Amino acid sequence: MAEPIDSSAARIRIAYPRDGHETQGFREELRASLTETPRRIPPKYFYDERGSELFVAITELPEYYPTRTERSILEYRADDIVRASGASELVELGSGAATKTRILLDAMEEAGTLDLYVPFDVSEAMVARVARELADLYPTLHVHGVVGDFLSHLGEIPEGGQRLAAFLGGTLGNLAPAEARAFLRQVSASLDPGDSFLLGTDLVKDPAVIEAAYNDSAGVTAEFNRNILRVVNDLTGGDFDPGGFEHRAFYDPEHAWIEMRLVSLREQAVRLPGLDLAFTLARGEEILTEISAKFDRPRVEALLAETGFALTAWYMDPHELFALSLARRV
Repeated sequence: MAEPIDSSAARIRIAYPRDGHETQGFREELRASLTETPRRIPPKYFYDERGSELFVAITELPEYYPTRTERSILEYRADDIVRASGASELVELGSGAATKTRILLDAMEEAGTLDLYVPFDVSEAMVARVARELADLYPTLHVHGVVGDFLSHLGEIPEGGQRLAAFLGGTLGNLAPAEARAFLRQVSASLDPGDSFLLGTDLVKDPAVIEAAYNDSAGVTAEFNRNILRVVNDLTGGDFDPGGFEHRAFYDPEHAWIEMRLVSLREQAVRLPGLDLAFTLARGEEILTEISAKFDRPRVEALLAETGFALTAWYMDPHELFALSLARRV
């Protein structure tokens, strides 16, 4: 159900697709992942309000190159992207604080095509905040936010006109290969032929550069990683002790991805009543919280072709750290 909010009710709507079945689904997913070997927590559980704030802080760290590099590409190429897409509507999957999005919205406004922005994010507070901010910033912009999981709720995206869908930040790399292909097929199915898709991907490079981005000296990423346990506690009435875990992130060259894990500092019992689950973690036992795959152009192009897109432009920074791919829905 979509509901108008505050004084911008005429131009802002927020959709909340979750229901009781969805709540049961998250319980089943979380319970299944925590009983795997190794135990796992899907990365979407990073993003409560505190997790979203911590991630914004991560993007401003000197070691964390992806956000500022992607931003620099957007600043240089936004006019080209908007011109090539011909879009009047921007759909952003995993929108977060939508900081880089404003570069595209500015370009669309300058081109005289700006009509609708759809921020899609799991954090209700973030979607509502972004909707208010952007409605104030762009007086003619309509915002239709969706609070949900982009792996499950793409059907909540409203129908519209010529569209540019954006999936930025290298978030595709957080999905396992089969999951990434399935997700891109869903994105393709949600678009009309001729619509455009903008994909941000982190590129394969010196492993030391990659590892430094996930092991910052200020410890913000470590706090972000441990915060996922607080989110699980809040959702399940659980008693994970975040202070009982050490952050670990390392590059796996065989799979060309970073793995982020939480390492138990001692033997500890965990109870999660909302999942009807209890278990004991051994000292040194790890919980996988994230993978972050790194790509090159042939791999991205093949992945897009396999899932209903044709690559039309490839944009990189001068140091070849990050890439934006513009594709057309065929």
